[in-house]
Amino acid sequence: MEIWKLLILFLSAFLGGIAIFLVKSDKSQLLKLILSFSGAYLFAITVLHLIPDAYSGPDHSEIGIYILIGFLLQIFLEQFSEGVEHGHIHKHNENQAFPYGIMISLCLHAFLEGMPLAKDQHNALIYGIALHHIPAAFALASILLQSRFTRKSIVFYISLFAIMAPLGFYVSYGISNGSIGGVEAYFNKIMGIVIGIFLHISTTILFESSVDHKVSRRKMIAVLCGVAIALIGFYTSGGHSHAH
Repeated sequence: MEIWKLLILFLSAFLGGIAIFLVKSDKSQLLKLILSFSGAYLFAITVLHLIPDAYSGPDHSEIGIYILIGFLLQIFLEQFSEGVEHGHIHKHNENQAFPYGIMISLCLHAFLEGMPLAKDQHNALIYGIALHHIPAAFALASILLQSRFTRKSIVFYISLFAIMAPLGFYVSYGISNGSIGGVEAYFNKIMGIVIGIFLHISTTILFESSVDHKVSRRKMIAVLCGVAIALIGFYTSGGHSHAH
């Protein structure tokens, strides 16, 4: 198991969250561009790598069902997370109770997102997930700050969120090589659920921020860069030859 992957996953979310203490001006435009790039990259990686891999495994005839389950699961999770995983920053009252729904659904979301990394041979996915977690952690920290949480509490909850994707990676690594509970037969089904989540997240990021279906030039460039980098990785890794 590559420790550097665990570190990248943890640090991207952790540093993205504690950046709330360092950023004085509104950086929402920059966050939107990072989101657009990571959304396009995640979508491309899902289509180029994850879906072909899932369908090339055993019992692939049922994969579509699990992709649908993952898609619907993400819709369900967003009823509690309020879209924080898309980098949405909502105004919260100072006297509001701790946002348990947001925290629990975000942590579950991050845990599931870490799972496909066990089969990320070409490191295509690690950077997309890491980038995607920066705005999500920033949005979570912003909500906690608005709710008048102490710095120590915010750092604790951001750390909790940041450790979820590495934990998902670790657990799925154990599942895929059979060292955890011998449930490797279910790994492809789990991957189907994760693919559904990725498809929902990436398409929502790409479509919801455009006004009247018009995309700004900067966002279009960010999207094209995300897709281009995914394609470059796909062809340089020989992904097109082993995806069959």
